[in-house]
Amino acid sequence: MEHTDGMLRADALKDKVILITGGGTGLGRSMGEYFLSLGAKLAICGRREEVLKKAAAEMEEQFGGSVFFHACDVRQYDQVEALHEAVLAKYGQIDVLLNNAAGNFISPTERLSPGAFDAVIDIVLKGTKNCTLAVGKHWIEKEQKQKVVLNIVTTYAQTGSAFVVPSAMAKAGVLAMTRSLAVEWAKYGIRFNAIAPGPFPTKGAWSRLLPGDIGEKLKVENQVPLRRAGERQELSNLAAYLVSDFAHYMNGEVVTIDGGEWLQGAGQMNFLEAVTPEMWDWIGQATRKKD
Repeated sequence: MEHTDGMLRADALKDKVILITGGGTGLGRSMGEYFLSLGAKLAICGRREEVLKKAAAEMEEQFGGSVFFHACDVRQYDQVEALHEAVLAKYGQIDVLLNNAAGNFISPTERLSPGAFDAVIDIVLKGTKNCTLAVGKHWIEKEQKQKVVLNIVTTYAQTGSAFVVPSAMAKAGVLAMTRSLAVEWAKYGIRFNAIAPGPFPTKGAWSRLLPGDIGEKLKVENQVPLRRAGERQELSNLAAYLVSDFAHYMNGEVVTIDGGEWLQGAGQMNFLEAVTPEMWDWIGQATRKKD
């Protein structure tokens, strides 16, 4: 058996309805694909309907099962409510909420506008709050038990990190919400946990965070004691366990999966101190071109 193999038995998530924000691309899609293979029914959301439609079709073709998609800007509570209603109309229930949608970029903080802060904070913190309230209030009102919220945070949610201050602020808020509601809503049969991943490169998010070949130049993996980035299946295995009934006694935890990176560096982006002003200019231009 390899670390890139699936961990749980084939029926571990049978008939569980799992809503994944940002589920059409990147790590959200990877986790969703593994959930499908374990018998779950998926609902994915994101802002681009064409991306969701394509992802849902490909996921169903490869893994079978059911993937429902609905375009939604998680920053807007009315859209989140519409998403919630659409998923209930499709499946009749939601068992797991995976708050995965995020935005991030690297930059010296003094170069950021207030709008740049808001762009990250609104997706990460406000979006997670919106989805948690919409789904959680329904669970409580209908007295539905054995429900799970899994939030994706970062290692620097606890330590802070230079050059990603809006993300660090927002993820710290999500982590605080995770731990707070793990206590407050446990009486309603709702568990809250979080995962703090280290580097798990994806084509979209990683290229926006470290455009061009700057990631190769800075050797991000050298910040990890294991000297490698994470494999998507490793993250998917952990996520599947935490949302499954096997983790019934886990509540209020943040599980770090980063190869020991935060212990070595404490701040995931602190290595960017080596970037020169000229390189920052180039990164800024390259990032804007991506948009």
